[in-house]
This record gives sequence, structure tokens and C-alpha cells, in this order.
Amino acid sequence: MREKVERKKAEEKTLEYFSGDELAASVWLNKYALRDSEGNLFEEDPNQMHVRLAKEFARIERKYPNPMEFSEIMGLIKDFKYVIPQGSPMFGIGNDLQTVSLSNCFVVGNEYDSYGGILQTEQEQIQLMKRRGGVGHDLSHIRPKGSKVNNSALTSTGIVPFMERYSNATREVAQDGRRGALMLSVSSDHPDALDFANAKLEDDKITGANVSIKASDRFMANVLIPAHSDHDKDAKQIKKDLKLWDTVIHNSWKSAEPAFLFWDTIIRESIPSCYGGKWKETSTNPCGEIPLPPYDSCRLMAINLYSYVDKPFTEDAEFDFDKYRTHVGKAQRLMDDMVDLEIEKIDAIIKKINTDPEDELIKDTEHRLWEKIKDMAIDGRRTGLGITGAGDMIAAMGLRYGSDKGNAFIDLVMEEHKNAAYFSSGVLGHERGNFPIYDGRKERSNPFLKRFNRPVARPRRNIAMLTIAPTGSVSICAGTTSGIEPVFQISYKRKKKINHNEEGKGDSIDQNGDHWRHYNVLHHHFVTWYSVIRGISFGSAKKQLEGLTDGSLKSLIKNSPYYKATAHDIDPIGKVKMQGMIQKHIDHSISVTVNLHKDATEKMVEDVYIEAYKSGCKGVTVYRDGCRTGVLVTNEEETNPIVDNNAPRRPKKLPAEVIQFQNNNEKWVAFVGLYHNRPYEMFVGKLQDSLVDFVKTKKDVYIVKEKNEDGVKRYYAVFNGTKVEISNVFNKEYWNYAKFISGLLRHGTPIQYVYEIIKSMNMEDDHLNSWKSGVARIIKRFISDGVKSKETCGNCGAEDSMEFIEGCETCRSCGSSKCG
Repeated sequence: MREKVERKKAEEKTLEYFSGDELAASVWLNKYALRDSEGNLFEEDPNQMHVRLAKEFARIERKYPNPMEFSEIMGLIKDFKYVIPQGSPMFGIGNDLQTVSLSNCFVVGNEYDSYGGILQTEQEQIQLMKRRGGVGHDLSHIRPKGSKVNNSALTSTGIVPFMERYSNATREVAQDGRRGALMLSVSSDHPDALDFANAKLEDDKITGANVSIKASDRFMANVLIPAHSDHDKDAKQIKKDLKLWDTVIHNSWKSAEPAFLFWDTIIRESIPSCYGGKWKETSTNPCGEIPLPPYDSCRLMAINLYSYVDKPFTEDAEFDFDKYRTHVGKAQRLMDDMVDLEIEKIDAIIKKINTDPEDELIKDTEHRLWEKIKDMAIDGRRTGLGITGAGDMIAAMGLRYGSDKGNAFIDLVMEEHKNAAYFSSGVLGHERGNFPIYDGRKERSNPFLKRFNRPVARPRRNIAMLTIAPTGSVSICAGTTSGIEPVFQISYKRKKKINHNEEGKGDSIDQNGDHWRHYNVLHHHFVTWYSVIRGISFGSAKKQLEGLTDGSLKSLIKNSPYYKATAHDIDPIGKVKMQGMIQKHIDHSISVTVNLHKDATEKMVEDVYIEAYKSGCKGVTVYRDGCRTGVLVTNEEETNPIVDNNAPRRPKKLPAEVIQFQNNNEKWVAFVGLYHNRPYEMFVGKLQDSLVDFVKTKKDVYIVKEKNEDGVKRYYAVFNGTKVEISNVFNKEYWNYAKFISGLLRHGTPIQYVYEIIKSMNMEDDHLNSWKSGVARIIKRFISDGVKSKETCGNCGAEDSMEFIEGCETCRSCGSSKCG
């Protein structure tokens, strides 16, 4: 019988475990500590979690020859030092309080583009997301817009409406405080690929999905060498491909999506694809590191590269390759154990479905879904063993991230990683049996297997086993850089509120009169480096660094191995080449982001994608700093920041988004007129009887501005021939403030600033405060993801770390979200 743990006690114990690192403590408590569905905690620090995991791994090990013992497993996973199960496994292994899957990644889907097939995919997506899984599926099988269909619609609407449908389904699913994650992909050969590429940028609605174009070799050949052809058909195809290419480049530059997946490279290199049929990949998980066929899944684990550097940050630093090879082999054993643990979890999920009191017909899709996933897990025993801490490992070895020597060293490490994992899987195949569908003849020509520099046991336990995933949260717990990424930033500012009984007035006072003390938050192993060069303890080093002035800290950073090696310092083309080099050693794929400066050109984005394809990458994502705002500030604008913006002429009718919401237990409604999918005007107030039908409709509503019988210009909501005036139905004060806000919107004031203005209004009347609250909530829905908020994180106190994500102010440092 498990005993509950008081939240306060857990916070104290966890903070002590992480030596005062509030961010790491917060991440672990909120994401990975054992808790029931009501939020009650049953673990007080990560050590108890690691005991839970080790017991379960040891239980599975005892089923097979030469088992690892509990103490050996604890030595690998304790303190996040060597082997780190990621996300879902860390939360789910040994968790008997919630019925969850251990898989991080799923792909679903079927070949049918009927409504029945499309709705089945949507239901499968939702069922997986409610078990904590990230999901991907492909839309290439859906008929293009205008195609003939055998129903009353007569012609197909194409893929974009279904993108929105799947995106909305993702937003609806809560995963213990987080939203689900979704990847939508489509072939570059699909007739609607251009609409797909523009869908997120133009509609600003598909906010619950990442989107990627599956670029074929034929498509890339037309892009790289637009051949002159006498055949009109070829010329038209080349022109079409170039238009899609240019559109994706522009949209990636402007908003970071869509990305490219180089699909023929993925299929050509894939070992599972050698088996054909149901094993051919169709899409990837949301971050792109695991291409999968429908109903296959994968679990993730990372090895902390930094921990294999002996005497880090000294002239005698060495990488312990012997220990590393041994640990990679043992980690692959644990990964195979995790497949057994996942099959047990799937059996528990199926048992729960069977005992649920719903009609069998309702449960049928979910039941069949998990049976298919179980079959794929048994037949392939796929694993996802990766790495984290590469940036810290390179620095600890005295090398510079992105340099030729740094790249050569990580190339060597990843080759050893590949060899050790495959050798271990071969031993496991001998001890435990090969994955059931193994057939060496089918794999004989696979390019990945042919690249091994020394003989490797081809018969093996697992069909495919390596990846490099983003490890953001677990890397915070481990105190390392994430995946193969460099350190994002060496330091940032955090504020801590000073209690009234503390001495001193602090460094700043906010609008409420509260005093705040500012201090530097530093990358964990930058502090380690400083402690080594000064010959002092980590705690003393941290205290000294946090007290430095900005100037002194900058001078110190210049002398560190992290200088000119952060995410925005790295040459983007060089980073892509490094990704391609590492991809040779990874049988799945790599999740990595190429960060570009704010003033990067579209040509630079294009160069990155072309180099990624030529270097053998399976996919790549480009993020230009600040691109989510949709605003590029020129040098001229910076020297003359006050610019006159003329409002675009209002069309006679504007499409409207109709939003109903609760405000102080009252029903309210907002009509937001959209000009090129951006808010142009808005009217907000209590729901009146005359507007109920519009609220039910929500879609295809327009706002028109025309003179009434008295010759006075009025605003009306129009739907399907029905017209209702909205100028006069709301409170007079609401109307006046609406005119003010609409003026800001139509004259181009960035939406986040309109939101800040509304929030800062000082309303003395309760009814106006209610209006203000409602309008602020509505405006936030239209702020693009990635736009920075002026707020300080109320959870970790980090400054300049809050961004708007899907209408919520979210902290990039600790992940806490504020949706009020």
C-alpha cells in the first residue's frame, strides 16, 4: 500500500536532492513524481523514483538468462548520471496508480479517405494522447480538393479541413496538465501540398499540430537541378515543385513551419522498411526523431555523455570509451526490458477497456487500436536508445561545439554508440530470441547495416534501436545540455520576491510595490567549469557566479569553453553537416533545431534545407529568432521606432470568429472581425437572446458595416440571410472601449501589445472589470506562438522567459503555464 507524501515535504526533499536547483526540482515534481489521477504525490524525491524503476527492470531481467541485479541497474540510473529513461517511461514504469503507456511515440492511420476512415484515425489519435503518447499520421491518402466523392457533397474539400480537425482534437486532450502532441505530414507529390504548406500561416488555426512536407528524391531533384524539358508535363511539374519549395522556404523563414522530411532517404535507410507491407513508415512522431509505420510505437532512453568524461574541464580530460561501451550495452538490455514492460501496460489498458461499462460498439475502436500496437511491439521489439549532454561533453573535453575537432570527436562517440548497441542486441537475440519477424535475407542490402566498420551480429533482438530525441525536461533534471544541441544560453536573469521580514530592498519594485532581488541563473556545467578552474566546491562557485556583475560575468564567459558555442553562435550550415554526419550512426532519425538570427534571410533558410538533404539528414527544422511574431524589424525601423500605420480599408463584410465564454458565471460572446485572418475589430458583451443562433452557428458568420434607415452607420452580424445589429446590443461603455481596441488592431498594433494595454487598464466598476477580463482572454487566443510576454514566471521567477503558446503564457525555463 503506497503512502501519500505531503506536497511541502516533497518540495523540500526534492530541492535538497537537486542542491537548491529550483528549476530542476519543479520539473521533476510536476512531470515525473509518482501521483494518482487526483494529483496526490507518492514520491518525495527522484531517488524513490529510481528505486521504483530499478525494481521493475530487475523483475523483467529475472525472466531471462544472465540477469542484471537491482543494485547494478540502480548504479546506471541513479542521480540521472548515466542512463535516463525519458518522459513516459520515467513516469509510467511501476506506476500502478494510473493506466498509462510507456511509449513516447506513435503513428496511426489507414488508407481510407472516407469519413469513416478519417474519423477512425481521429479517434485513435485521441485514445493514444489520453495515455500520454505523442502521435503522428500522414494525410497523403486523402483525395485532393475538388475530387469527386460518392456522397451529397459531390466533391472533396481536400486535406486542410481535416488538418484543422485533427489539430482541434489535440487541443482538447489534457495529459495531466499538458496538451497532446501531434505531427501531420503530407507528400510533396500530393496536389494539395501547397495548401498544406500555407494552412498554418494563413488560417492561424492549426495550432495543435506540427506539420511537415515529405519531400521525395524526385521533388528534390527538380529543386536542385530544374532541368529544361520539351515535355509540357515535365515543365509543369518542375514549376509546381519549385512553387511548393519557395512557399515552404518562405513560411519556414516567417513562422518555422512547415519543416521538411526527406522521405526517400528515410525509407531507403530504414531497416523495418526492408520487411515491406505493414512495416513501411508513413509518418513520424511529433518531433520527427522516430519514423514509424501505422500502429507501431517506440520508447525512449538517453545516455548522459558528459558523465563519461574523466577529469572534465582540465588538460587531462579523457573520455572513458570502455565504460561507455559497457553502459550502452546494458542500456540496450534495459530498453528491451522496457518493451516487455510496455506489453504489460498494454494488457492493463486492454483490461480496463474491457471492464469499462460502455457499450462494446463504443469501445471497439480503442480495443482494436491497442491490440494492433501490441502486435507490432511483439513482432519488432523496437527501441529508441539515444544520448543527451553532447554539448557539455564537448566542452568538458576542452573542445568547441561546432568546430572540426568537436565534430570529429562526437562522430567517434556515436560510432561506438551504434556498434555497442547493435552488439548488445545481437547478444540479447542469442539469449532471449530474435525479434519474431527477423529475416537476414530481407536486410542484406540495407545501407545502414552495410556501413558498420566491423562485423556485427546481424541476428538480433530488436528491429531498430537508435535515435536522438529532444531531452529538454530530463536534461534539466540531469543538469546537462539537451540531446546533441549546444547550450542554449549560458546565463539568464531570474527574480526572487523578497519577503517583508527580509533585510534589504532588493533590485527592483513592481507595480504592486513588491520588492525583488535579481540574480544570475547559470548553465549547470558552466558552474562546474568555474569550480574546476578555481579549485572550489560547486556550491561556492555557484554562489560567487550568481553575485557577479553583468560585465564581470561576460568577461568570464569569454574565457570558458562555452564561449561562441551557444545555439545562436553556431554556424547553421556547419550544424546541419554535423547532423548528417551523426545520422550515419542512427537507424531512426534525429530531432534537432537549426537556430538562425533574427535578420537571417530566406536564402539562408534555403541553404540549410539543401545542405540537410545533401548531407543525408532525414529531416530538419529551422527556427529564426522571433519569427513566431510574424514581424521583421529593419534597421531603419530601429532608428525611427515610431511609425505611422494606416489602417487597411475595411471591406463591406468581414468574416467573423464567434466565441462564447463564461465570465463571472454569465454567458458572454465575442464577435471578432478578421482581415486576412488577423483581428481587425471586435465586439464583446453579455450574450443577448437575439444572438443565440449566431453562437450556435459560429462558422460562416460575417460582420457588415452599413447605414440603417436613419442613415447612421451600424455594425451587423450576418449568417445565411439573417442579420442582427451588434452596435447597440452591448453596454454603451463596452461599445466605446471596443471602438478603442478595434482602432489599435486595425492600425497594426501587435496583438501582444493590445493584450498588455487591456490588462493594464484600471477599471473601478465591477462590470467593466468583467468586460476587461473577457476581452483579455479573447485577445490572447490570437497571439502567435513564440511571442514573448512581459510577465515574470510566477513559478520559477525567470525574467524574459514567458512566451505565448496556444493562448497561454508559458515559461520556457520551467514549463509552467498561465491560462487565466
